[in-house]
Amino acid sequence: MENQQVSSGVDTPKNLEIAVLGAGCFWCLEAVYQQVAGVRAVESGYTGGHVSQPTYHEVCAGDTGHAEVVRVTFDPSAINYREILEIFFSIHDPTQLNRQGNDVGTQYRSSIFTHSEAQRAVAEYVIGKLVAEHVYDAPIVTQVEPEQPYWPAEASHQNYYQEHPAQGYCAFVISPKLTKFRRDFSHRMRR
Repeated sequence: MENQQVSSGVDTPKNLEIAVLGAGCFWCLEAVYQQVAGVRAVESGYTGGHVSQPTYHEVCAGDTGHAEVVRVTFDPSAINYREILEIFFSIHDPTQLNRQGNDVGTQYRSSIFTHSEAQRAVAEYVIGKLVAEHVYDAPIVTQVEPEQPYWPAEASHQNYYQEHPAQGYCAFVISPKLTKFRRDFSHRMRR
């Protein structure tokens, strides 16, 4: 069934964890996390809004309150949550409020939806470390929020980069992010 609500804990084996992250268009995050060693699944979807079963067009209109996110299922014995977040912060600009590049609106906000107190603490630690190290010239505006109902995006938005690598957005926006990930996190790439 397309666009059916999924709780973060459903069908997740006990030895795996979930990270739900928003950083602009979900296609960018999906393409990167699909290449990360220890990541078992990546799904594009929507969370943080007030409408049940939102569609891509409703979310893009900016009226549902949802963020475009990816739901990353990972093996914490291979990669930990802090490392998942370090990759997250390296592939988008967390200082842009409600936008990433030409994508503008609250649906493109930088956000971390945590599934536990431990995840919240790690997210706050990573943000604090980036601030202390003056990694960015402007304040980090990433929102750290507790998990909320999650809705998978339509099938046409899953594996988008893999299926459309020559499409303009993929070539000019996603490909440079993948190049940066491969350069900065070569030790974290699938082999």
